Amino acid sequence: MTKILTRAGLVTLAAVVGVYLVLPVLIVVPMSFSDSSFLSFPPGEMSLRWFRNILDDPVWIDSALASLNVALLSSVCAVVLGVLAALALVRGSLPFRNTIMAVLLAPLIVPYVIVGLAAYIAFLELGLTQTTLGFVLVHTCLAVPYVVINVVAGLVSVDRRLEMAAMSLGAGPVTTFFKVTLPLILPSVLAGGLFAFFISWDEVVTAIFLSGPEMTTLPVQMWSGIRVQIDPTVAALSTLVLIVIFGSFIVLGLTRLIRQVARRRTARPATNTGA
Repeated sequence: MTKILTRAGLVTLAAVVGVYLVLPVLIVVPMSFSDSSFLSFPPGEMSLRWFRNILDDPVWIDSALASLNVALLSSVCAVVLGVLAALALVRGSLPFRNTIMAVLLAPLIVPYVIVGLAAYIAFLELGLTQTTLGFVLVHTCLAVPYVVINVVAGLVSVDRRLEMAAMSLGAGPVTTFFKVTLPLILPSVLAGGLFAFFISWDEVVTAIFLSGPEMTTLPVQMWSGIRVQIDPTVAALSTLVLIVIFGSFIVLGLTRLIRQVARRRTARPATNTGA
């Protein structure tokens, strides 16, 4: 009885904390459908006025396309570098492994203001401010730790004997990785790539240092929209971003669930035959 009450109390506490953290974010959704020229909750008349304003204003479209381009390129680069680094850390015999891991995870600790200032000083001399390449380089550095953490966790859970069996049958290291290792760690790679994409898409601190008239990302444009006066278009954009984020994590969760169900179904015949 005590265990049941303890578990119920923990579940209730977790639910309350979750609602407390998520509710302020979800309040933006009804506010984005308001017809008022100011943010108001609860909204009066419902309207799609501010969603239409996103499509009518080329500034929002250009900044959204710039953010999408940077996020896609940064996530691809972060996944490639993160997977290679995770393979070297888990499967390789590197000296000073803990030190290398600490260096890879350093962007999680260093304040983004310092990263943005350092990038601005360095890129200003190289002419990389207000360029896609400059944004991709910075956002890749910020996103790599998330890929490394996810892929390292996936590699640790993979049975090393499966890779050794493939290599004993004549498969090379590259073939073994793409035929055996990658399918097993694919959920971890996808999770890392998803985190990398949203880290780049949502990043505003370093983007402020690198943005300018020639290139501005969506988070910086949204920040500019609330710096002087609160533009309700920002609420509409926030709603769209929330839909994309929640939808992506739901798809990722369903993908992992389907893979687990498929593994259990394929493992049942082997178990019955062995019996």
